[in-house]
Amino acid sequence: MGAGGADMAGRPRSVDDATVLRAAVEVMGRTGPAGLTLAAVAREAGLVAGTLVQRFGSKRGLLLALAARGGAEFEELRERVCREHRPALDALAELITSTWSPMATPASYANHLAFLCSDLTDPEFRHLALASQEAHRGACHALLGRAADAGELRPGTDITALTETVQAAVTGAGLLWAVDHEGGLAQRQRAALAAVLAPYRTGAAEPAPYRTGAAHRRDPA
Repeated sequence: MGAGGADMAGRPRSVDDATVLRAAVEVMGRTGPAGLTLAAVAREAGLVAGTLVQRFGSKRGLLLALAARGGAEFEELRERVCREHRPALDALAELITSTWSPMATPASYANHLAFLCSDLTDPEFRHLALASQEAHRGACHALLGRAADAGELRPGTDITALTETVQAAVTGAGLLWAVDHEGGLAQRQRAALAAVLAPYRTGAAEPAPYRTGAAHRRDPA
């Protein structure tokens, strides 16, 4: 049953499903696949494990609900970002960094990545991951198309090819950050995006490039 309804015993829910799934994201980032249990998520959400069994059936059921909800949350984020950021390329940068904002540390990024890798061996999880990837690609393509229409990108820019390059660059930036721990994830992603877009921009001010060095280094998480 949806968030805010009643549990299987007919009692009103004091903690809705959205809160439980946010708790799962937090636990996932801290523990990785091995440490995520219904009990750990229940503690994070202020519930007992039996409540999560009633709602989701199992750890697998909880994770499937989390993967499915991700698509709806991304659509809500996309709509908000597009309302708040008029230049399309600004909206794209904000969408990318906001999507990955739960991965606040290299360790949490690595733990979420470990879940994704394990998901890809399961057809049901892979289907949801593919739907998420296609939603991200579609949003990126639409914003780049809007940027081209608004004159932010040079005429003749191949939007489809640029979309693929942008996705590869920002994902790669995250992987590099998880290894070298330099700067912050949003900083690295924005720098990667700026570098990819630079040859196609029409003269609008560009973000300052990311620079490596001791000033940006952080201790391993």
